[in-house]
Amino acid sequence: MFFKRRILQAEYFDALDRPASEMAEAYAMLAFVNSVCQLARPCQKLLPKMLGEERCRSLTLLDLGAGDGWLGNELQRWAAARGWNWRVTNLDLNARALSLSHNGQSVVGSALALPFRDGAFDVVIASQMAHHLATDDEVCAHFKEAWRVAREAVLLNDLHRNVILYAAIWLLLRLKRAPSTFLSDGLVSVRRGWRVKEWRALAERAEIPGARVWLYYGSRVILEARKKC
Repeated sequence: MFFKRRILQAEYFDALDRPASEMAEAYAMLAFVNSVCQLARPCQKLLPKMLGEERCRSLTLLDLGAGDGWLGNELQRWAAARGWNWRVTNLDLNARALSLSHNGQSVVGSALALPFRDGAFDVVIASQMAHHLATDDEVCAHFKEAWRVAREAVLLNDLHRNVILYAAIWLLLRLKRAPSTFLSDGLVSVRRGWRVKEWRALAERAEIPGARVWLYYGSRVILEARKKC
């Protein structure tokens, strides 16, 4: 019952007026969580399956809600180790977060109205960004915009709302002695997360043809779709 419906409680992490030092500390903590939870793994595992390894030798990617660019950096480094050239553009509403990025191109903008032409990037990705949006209409707009600017595919994922993930995040952050605001946000993020049927319905509303929505190892909901060549 506790997780039957999403909550819409705001997260302190989304405040744009936090002190710069506090923001940098929060992103350092987030990098730890992302590393432990293998945030980059879905892209590393699924994109070669979707597109084929030969096509993955050279890709342009747009990361929506990129924050400090941690995911893009991980993907570029991972691809380079395989002799692949992945060029990531980071997009986020928070210019101060993007200023912490040390990889790729950074663009300040909204995922609901992307400042790019149709088919501007080979692949559009977003990881754990949609739960920050306020309404289903905004999530649909995010899906539509991601699909519009993708030349070949979209790969979007977010947290799966369930008690086991909630408990795991609580334990991880308590052991790490995360600040109380970060711990609170981590738990709120899970409760703002999604179920497969919810994302599937939103993908249908967004009119993404052939979208596949499924559960990834019990922790994330994945939406993947490829455009016809």
